Amino acid sequence: MDPKRIFRIKNEDDFKAAAISIFHYQYENNRVYRQFCDLMGVLSKDISSIEQIPYLPIEFFKSRRITCDTAREEIVFSSSGTTSGQTSKHFVRDVSLYKKSFRESFRRFYGKPEEYCILALLPSYLEREGSSLIYMVNDLIESSGNPDSGFYLHNLPDLAEKLNTLEARETPVLLIGVSYALLDLAESHPMKLRNTIVMETGGMKGRKKELIREDLHKRLCDGFGVESIHSEYGMTELLSQAYSKGSGIFQAPPWMKILIRSTEDPLSLQPTGRSGGINIIDLANFHSCSFIATQDLGRLEPDGSFEVLGRFDNADIRGCNLMVT
Repeated sequence: MDPKRIFRIKNEDDFKAAAISIFHYQYENNRVYRQFCDLMGVLSKDISSIEQIPYLPIEFFKSRRITCDTAREEIVFSSSGTTSGQTSKHFVRDVSLYKKSFRESFRRFYGKPEEYCILALLPSYLEREGSSLIYMVNDLIESSGNPDSGFYLHNLPDLAEKLNTLEARETPVLLIGVSYALLDLAESHPMKLRNTIVMETGGMKGRKKELIREDLHKRLCDGFGVESIHSEYGMTELLSQAYSKGSGIFQAPPWMKILIRSTEDPLSLQPTGRSGGINIIDLANFHSCSFIATQDLGRLEPDGSFEVLGRFDNADIRGCNLMVT
């Protein structure tokens, strides 16, 4: 199967057929995933629906090399680390799949990058190596072609001045930032933004007290004078992202799907409207593992959109969109 066929998925039947095909491929070629399936008593020949597929616990990315073959990776993405010092590593064999995924997803939800001046306030990510988020945002900044697009570290006065200048020109702006840095900007330089989308990637990274999403978004709305806060949901172990344009309700691209598992029985899936652990099918993870059981808690809506409610108790502080409720 050509992995880039996933970007031509049109409907649920297309998705299910691709997911089953990729499961069989990964069962045969991903040694760690196959061992996991075998320990779960699951055989490839018995899988005929996505509901039967085993989901690899995301923690495996910290201790194992999750790849489908021995081919050398083009890039390695790593998480920001945890209190125990462990980091997740995603060995990406074909970085063009990642580029195709985030470019297509961005265009689907926001249009062309060239339509925006893209400003990034991601200090905790810029200060380390291996961030998949920095890789994605840097590509979008370059694609925007706007000379004012760029990254900001701790120079909040410069960023505030840039935003006010762009507002005066009525330039469409996308401001993407980690939650604590956006809060710092909103509190130290309150402004009234009319032409700017404010997008948070979640996470206080230990810099501030964790806030429930409603409180975080209210503070950001008040500080920036906007009606809603957008959000990005992604992580080191994925090559796809979901986006929310407000109220914390996320939409995924056609090659990504969310299922909710029971918190008491991880092999049992929850019906729509019931909360539980978030399982993710990310077909862009063709060369690693497309079926991941995350440490996030969520709820699925009837239309396939979803809400992130928080994290399991004692889960490591990591990743994007960490907001405990």
